[in-house]
Amino acid sequence: MNTRILIVDDEPRYLRLLEANLRSDGYDVVSASDGLQAVEVFSSDPVDLILMDVMMPNLDGFAACQRIRQFSNVPIIILTAKGEEQDRVRGLDMGADDYLVKPFSATELLARVRAVLRRSQVSKDVNQSRFFVHDNLRIDFARAEVWRGSQLVFLSATEYRLLLQFTHNVGVVMSAEDLLSSVWGGEYRNDKEILWVSIARLRQKLEEDPHAPRHIVTRSGLGYLMPPLEN
Repeated sequence: MNTRILIVDDEPRYLRLLEANLRSDGYDVVSASDGLQAVEVFSSDPVDLILMDVMMPNLDGFAACQRIRQFSNVPIIILTAKGEEQDRVRGLDMGADDYLVKPFSATELLARVRAVLRRSQVSKDVNQSRFFVHDNLRIDFARAEVWRGSQLVFLSATEYRLLLQFTHNVGVVMSAEDLLSSVWGGEYRNDKEILWVSIARLRQKLEEDPHAPRHIVTRSGLGYLMPPLEN
């Protein structure tokens, strides 16, 4: 069964361009012309990935992304014509996994789509034990479920994959470059902004006090680590 992608844009020419490029690479494509329609389409017929424009009527891409994140961790790539830092950060804050700045080439589009889809396929056999516990954090690898105490935490596919990097390397300081290469891919090695936002989102979801984190700790000038538990 082919991978299905939902494309969302209020400009017909961009919808046609996206659909042509994605179909040429073997993807099945469905479309929506605004954020509200995108939420309705996805709710009734889920897909494997969403490409979401930002500036749209009825419900913009930021709000649509946030609404979808309330019930799904489907990978989402935000499309923005502005390319301004605050738009990229806002999209990531709303739960997007990546962003593309218009205009973009077919090569860049397809590379980003492959990268995000690859990240969403989290391997389930890389862990010797089904469960991981770190203080009040508990992960069920078989179900890909994360719990903070008795509360189920909802992570996007990218957030979960980033968290796994820390659980597999407890006590090891990992540089920003290594995390970006491992989670997003080598082409993201210098894209520190996307890592900063993702770390901040993880802390908001996992930490009792995000400003005094216990699970994901910063080592100034070096990187990040999950400290070993004290006996």
